[in-house]
Amino acid sequence: MTPPESTPPVEPRHDSAVEILYRPAALLSMRPKTRGAYTQHRNIVYAEACGTGLIMDVFYPLRNASGRAVVDVIGSGWMADRIALNEHIGLGSVDALCDRGLTVFAVSPGSVSLFTGLQMVHHVHAALRHIKHHDADYGIHPRRIGILGASAGGHLAAMAALTPQPGHPAARPPWRRWATDVAAVAVLFPPTDLVEYGSARFDQIQVEGFDPGRLLFRDGLDGKSEAEILEKLKALSPARLPVSTPPPFMIVQGKKDPIVPWEQAEKLAAALRRAGGTATVQYHETGGHPWPDIHKDIGDMACWLDEMLGAVPA
Repeated sequence: MTPPESTPPVEPRHDSAVEILYRPAALLSMRPKTRGAYTQHRNIVYAEACGTGLIMDVFYPLRNASGRAVVDVIGSGWMADRIALNEHIGLGSVDALCDRGLTVFAVSPGSVSLFTGLQMVHHVHAALRHIKHHDADYGIHPRRIGILGASAGGHLAAMAALTPQPGHPAARPPWRRWATDVAAVAVLFPPTDLVEYGSARFDQIQVEGFDPGRLLFRDGLDGKSEAEILEKLKALSPARLPVSTPPPFMIVQGKKDPIVPWEQAEKLAAALRRAGGTATVQYHETGGHPWPDIHKDIGDMACWLDEMLGAVPA
């Protein structure tokens, strides 16, 4: 199966000035551990934002392709690059999904150095529209698409899943005729309530190398009122979104997570159940962010996603 002709795969150049400038470690020849039971197409452009191409890699299963698909939202600290993608591959998510015949779209929604959180959510919607519009090219069924993410990627995946955009049948661009709903959501240790984030609000946390204000506003928190900040925090909190009949969720969370308080998983699960949805929460009692044997939990998520997507009528 090949990607659409309009967006041919491009092999990444490791002497890219952008990679050197922003993530020097991208120069390293990172070889994540993987069984490699897939064919990988790199750097497919799915949309454009501010003159910048937004890219994804597509992983096709070598055997027993089922037409089911999973969008894996890439982002470590809301930074999406090949290093973060290699982390996902190394954790075994691509292997686990492709082994079950699922096609994986590893979507890079942009980075907080260039885009706000809400802009990155819009980019995930754009990826879903692109994938559905090119369903025949990718060999997948547009109704049998799930979404996956870990940490910041899980936050964006949950946000996109809980704010589905309608299709516009009369739209001139054909991809805008597609809605962005998904059939199932699996997330690992995602931030879900930025207003009550442990003992502080999210905008008040201190993490080396990360400015939480840039996730809320393009120019940070300077000059912003408390009301403006609180409004953005709520808008970027999956557990606080006004939703109805959400898709089924599976949430995996470590009880010893030093970055995302474990209660964040419970907050999202409770909100989903109040909205009439279902939420399966799987805790790892000694798990951090992540943990050594997380591949077992990822295998459970892959099995759950395959089951959920398989139950969707064709």
